[in-house]
Amino acid sequence: MSKASIPDENARIDHGVHTDPAALQELTDAAELESTDVGQDGAVAGYKAGRTLRLSVELRRQLRRRRTQLVLGFVALLPFILVLAFQIGETSPNRRSGGFVDLATASAPNFVVLVLFVSGTLLLPMLPALFFGDTIASESSWSSLKYLLAIPVPRHRVLRQKAIASGILSAAALLLLPLVALVVGVIWYGAGDAISPTGDAIPFSDSLIAMLLSYVYIVVQLAWVAGLALLLSVSVDAPLGAVGGAVLVAILSLILDQITALAGLRDYLPTHFSFAWMDLIAKDINWTNMANGLLSSIIYATVFFLLAARRFSTKDITS
Repeated sequence: MSKASIPDENARIDHGVHTDPAALQELTDAAELESTDVGQDGAVAGYKAGRTLRLSVELRRQLRRRRTQLVLGFVALLPFILVLAFQIGETSPNRRSGGFVDLATASAPNFVVLVLFVSGTLLLPMLPALFFGDTIASESSWSSLKYLLAIPVPRHRVLRQKAIASGILSAAALLLLPLVALVVGVIWYGAGDAISPTGDAIPFSDSLIAMLLSYVYIVVQLAWVAGLALLLSVSVDAPLGAVGGAVLVAILSLILDQITALAGLRDYLPTHFSFAWMDLIAKDINWTNMANGLLSSIIYATVFFLLAARRFSTKDITS
């Protein structure tokens, strides 16, 4: 491969392909690398697969994208919107009983619980679906995936590096939401005890541990969404199809979980234990539901990730 075979930036713009300085630099470096002498073993001198598509480069690319910036901005803004809604409405800051919504303004920990509760149906699953579903499909839609593989970057490395970057961004977005909610809650509602719907009062320090464990549970429980989104991402060339497909499956699972006629079959739905983390907001914690939720998610995620790796390793790259 010569430098002439690498499309320049103007050509990529003319064809509507996404241009990225880091990606162009990768292609340029590859062209220079392959123009060097070939060793006796047939390998290009100086070429190391481990130096291609570095994680830091991929993370910078993703952070510079408008999509990432808008998502993180909205996640940080959501707690302020909810505070404004409570300020406009009528709430009792000294309420000591009721549901999670009724207790939202009792203290900062309660406000965090409310933010996670109202986000659990759509926003939380959408975050990993967005980052994982867009990762490979976007490269295909930009017609840059074939050039990335021609550098050459091994297929398993492309999938691994992009999955790791997507996982870091998903975990960061999922952490940003409760962090901002906690700061906003402390400012508006104070660092008081967390009040459970059963009337139990949990000290602020203990509630921080409960929130940390809740975050860990949510991240692991949503791994099945990440795996499904990645599988769809390597199967289609449209990012919207991969992201939307994963979100629709999550919504469908939540709907089916409301049908009591399914009885025990609901336990096998990937979203059945989505809100099991709320058991942490109590003095007597029931760990059974959370253990079942973690096991279910890990099994689903493992199957989806393995299928995605198999599909990508045999996929005919045409774009």
